[in-house]
Amino acid sequence: MNPVVGYEPGTGPLHRAPAGAKLLALFAFAVVVVLLGSPLWLGALCVLVALGYVVARIPARRSLRQLRAVVVLVVVVFAVQWWLLDLTTAGVVSVRIAAALGAANLFTCTTRIEDLVSTVERAAGPLRRFGARPERIGLLAGLTLQAVAALSGIAGEVREAARARGAERSPTAFVVPFLVRTLRHADELGEALAARGEGD
Repeated sequence: MNPVVGYEPGTGPLHRAPAGAKLLALFAFAVVVVLLGSPLWLGALCVLVALGYVVARIPARRSLRQLRAVVVLVVVVFAVQWWLLDLTTAGVVSVRIAAALGAANLFTCTTRIEDLVSTVERAAGPLRRFGARPERIGLLAGLTLQAVAALSGIAGEVREAARARGAERSPTAFVVPFLVRTLRHADELGEALAARGEGD
């Protein structure tokens, strides 16, 4: 499993908290991040997320890898926003992304996929009377988290392979293998779903 994405075993308060409560808190946090426009308050939210990693006792090595991945994305977004708009907007958007990604990863670090699936299925139970299938909605939620972890893992492995060949600066050395392996993963996932009768 890629160390940047996925469940990190632990016994802290965030690990013991119900998956439903954490999911609602994540949604509320995302809404606040979108509504806030002050870099100062958004920075405070980033500090709050960082404290969450400390409380959850996420290993420092994993936290640093997560930080490095977020920083790369934020720098790219900041540069594009500054070029297209202005410095203030670029700063606000970048800090929003950092806070949101940090909180989302903290959720996946402290929540088992099976707990999330069970929570989503229970929440979607009332929709059964309208023809929805809660178990399929729960499966979708679980597959979403697993897909993020899988793609992140593929990206890390491809990047390491390119670095070993001395081609870490070549976009082609990353993009082509990444696309090939991603499509192969999608085919394998489709076959697994079809075997379960979920292919439609």
